Amino acid sequence: MVRSAGRGYGRVVAYQHPLAYTLGLEGVALLRAFAGDYDEAFVEARIREVRRLLDSPALNVAGVDAAPVDTVNGYKVWSATYDQPGNGLFAIEEPIVHEILGALPPGVALDAACGTGRYTAYLAQQGHRVIGVDSSPDMLAHARTRAPSAELRQGDLRELPLPDDHVDIIVCALALTHLPDVGPAITEFARVLRPGGHLVITDVHQELVALGSVPRVRAADGDPGLLPAFRHRAGDYLRVALPLGLQVRRCEEPRMSGRAGGDMPAEIVTGPWHAWPWSLLDIVPAAFGAAWDGTPSQLIWHFQLAPGAPR
Repeated sequence: MVRSAGRGYGRVVAYQHPLAYTLGLEGVALLRAFAGDYDEAFVEARIREVRRLLDSPALNVAGVDAAPVDTVNGYKVWSATYDQPGNGLFAIEEPIVHEILGALPPGVALDAACGTGRYTAYLAQQGHRVIGVDSSPDMLAHARTRAPSAELRQGDLRELPLPDDHVDIIVCALALTHLPDVGPAITEFARVLRPGGHLVITDVHQELVALGSVPRVRAADGDPGLLPAFRHRAGDYLRVALPLGLQVRRCEEPRMSGRAGGDMPAEIVTGPWHAWPWSLLDIVPAAFGAAWDGTPSQLIWHFQLAPGAPR
């Protein structure tokens, strides 16, 4: 298969190989050691593991071509399992978001990219009149069951089906990573938000995406596919938000902790493609621990639109 040489996630056919991923984790661990986080014994152990990885028959196999899948088709598949246990980002994100939202008075709330209605239902329970918008009809079908009192609309974050100055609160959770540029969506948030209103954004942290945390699905024909996952940094948000009058009230980067360590297992087992990269982490537990421990999982923003902000 011919692959594009372009840059960025979600725009080219990705070639995923278990040896490449485990060697990549070893490389990140060695860079952490080079920066002073680990000693000589750790470095020598990583080099020994690299040699073993290179010689492993289990890892010297064919890789997998994973084609880009757009969010509508990707979530058509993922919607069936999206709410099942296993998405560890929810447990990290929700206490922070609930703390922010719990301090706000009831009003008109927009759950932008509402998905299966996780925050749609929460906002309704808090007494808000809730509007949910999502591009995926399959995710909206789940949201209708989960939040029957909400007004749900199909639409795009970059062209929200709402008038100006319409809502008091906006929540957008784990969605902007799918967009190559956060600017159009944040501009739309500022447009529909009333002066003094609040905007809460959570997104997959760019460091976590760089470590291979990219949503994967089987396409309709059964072929491996990846949803787009772009790496947005804090400056990407601020360069758009501040000129629009969105003032930062809070910013959190919750970090992972308690990651694995120890020696490589006697038998190397990669697991099926749909379990990557999670099944590959146990092959190199010490490198995994060094690469992932302390890595931010999400970037969480609380903005407030200043009165008199440019409209």
